[in-house]
Amino acid sequence: MLDLKLVNASLFTLAEAAPTATAMGVLNGRIVGFDEDITALPARRTLDCAGAVVVPGFGDSHNHMAWFGQSLTELDLSGCTTLDELYAAVTEFAEGLDDDAWVVGSGYDDTVLGAHPHRNDLDAAAPGRAVWLKHRSGHMCVVNTLVLDRAGVLDRSVSTPEGGTVVVGDSGPTGLLEEQAQKLVTALVVPYPIVDLADAIGAANAIYASEGLTHVIEAGIGSGWIGRSPVELAAYTEARRRGTLTTRVQLMSASDALHPLESADDDGINFGLDLGITTGFGDDHLRLGAMKIFVDGSLIGRTAAVTEAFCDHNHSTGSFQLSIDELTQRIINAHVSGWTVAAHAIGDAAVDVALDAFEVAQNERPRKDVRHRIEHAGIVRPDQLARFATLNVTPVPQPHFLYEVGDTMAAAVGVDREPWVYRHRSFLDQGVRVPGSSDRPVASGAPLLGMQSMVLRQTSGGKVLGPEERVDADTALRAYTVDTAWMAGDEAHRGTLETGKLADFVMLSAHPADVAPEQIGAITVLATVIDGVGVFGQDYLDTLETSPTVHSQEHVPTTQKQEV
Repeated sequence: MLDLKLVNASLFTLAEAAPTATAMGVLNGRIVGFDEDITALPARRTLDCAGAVVVPGFGDSHNHMAWFGQSLTELDLSGCTTLDELYAAVTEFAEGLDDDAWVVGSGYDDTVLGAHPHRNDLDAAAPGRAVWLKHRSGHMCVVNTLVLDRAGVLDRSVSTPEGGTVVVGDSGPTGLLEEQAQKLVTALVVPYPIVDLADAIGAANAIYASEGLTHVIEAGIGSGWIGRSPVELAAYTEARRRGTLTTRVQLMSASDALHPLESADDDGINFGLDLGITTGFGDDHLRLGAMKIFVDGSLIGRTAAVTEAFCDHNHSTGSFQLSIDELTQRIINAHVSGWTVAAHAIGDAAVDVALDAFEVAQNERPRKDVRHRIEHAGIVRPDQLARFATLNVTPVPQPHFLYEVGDTMAAAVGVDREPWVYRHRSFLDQGVRVPGSSDRPVASGAPLLGMQSMVLRQTSGGKVLGPEERVDADTALRAYTVDTAWMAGDEAHRGTLETGKLADFVMLSAHPADVAPEQIGAITVLATVIDGVGVFGQDYLDTLETSPTVHSQEHVPTTQKQEV
């Protein structure tokens, strides 16, 4: 007796042995067979899919779930196009708050506004209130005078953290805090209560399920300017206990949360978390992943470390978050102690540092199968491509950045470096995987939008960045399924629909390769299923139990279609 049986479906398994099927059986959260192997078996629930497209569940290899969930209750500044509009939004938002509540906003973009907000104008917009506005990149923020005073900036009672900048103008601090300097603000509000973080995670989970996401990797918890609480893992555990976290989550620990450890000499574990907990601890639903370390800053904010100066914004070359020696040693220590390492490196100079550190670490203690990562890999020179393959390091770029902030990135790097920005095809040509990811909430996290950007590489202004880096829709789909599962070390359990694997799948209104490239993001997610249980689209799934009509859809292989 099966728990679930799908019939009359357009199943695209993405498995090499049997890439398509029309029926699938599920028992105890696992796939038990396809087509003639299961069609005669009884099932507690049979769904006549009427030709609906079924693909493996989508993954996101780099997102910020709690951060995104919290942003849902903050003032959304992403639509502001002028500073006056932003200040007016702050005033209106403040009027609806309790007397002592902070005005917290997120998503503003200085390249759209023409400049960063200034603390004096924020003082006027929300008199007597603490105001904290987060840049869309997450790598900088602006606060008003009250917050600067509470943080000890105005009387200089607190020093600026290494790797951060308190921007100063003619009349003193402007309110802009870059990179590690944001800790001056977060120190006033962190740690957030576990109950609040669990609420945020649950709110994010509902949206993820509606977009077909069945697994995500959370890119940094526990410490640093990105951490929400030193006990942040407990918030994910609490959300799972409540039943509001259904998405599978792998959690990166911020490098600042790791510390020196003692172990037997033969063990070599000198850096990590207490009890020797390291990458891989957990289960299929909630597990510890890589150590996350910030090498540089943001391309949007021009704080990424580059070898050639940016073409705008004072023509700087960005900055490193720590000294190169310290960055290198942390990566080596984590590698030697058994961790997978995720190095945030956007600029090509930062990519050099990360690759060099991985090479030294492997020479010190070879680990053949470890899957180290470079988060973003935003600017990669031609001479750096082969090193990714040689060192077995995986880039994790965010394709939808090309649409949402591609125009400002192009202005930053100039025409000669445009082909180096958020590459894809060049990595594949080196035999390197490129898993799909979003960096949400920095950009929209819907996987289908990410796939569309992989295919088009078009900015919101209509410019195509690096057309030679385009991939076809089938490759884009594999990036968000097969490759995200592999990046998490879960390829034996998910990423394809095969007998014995987890019954995580998405039902779509169309296959991404069967619509015009500019329509991929408009494909409807009809239902999302995890462990054979619907987590989104339950009403739709209910209708399939009584819908016998079959409308078969034919998927045309990419090799038979005109190239995009």
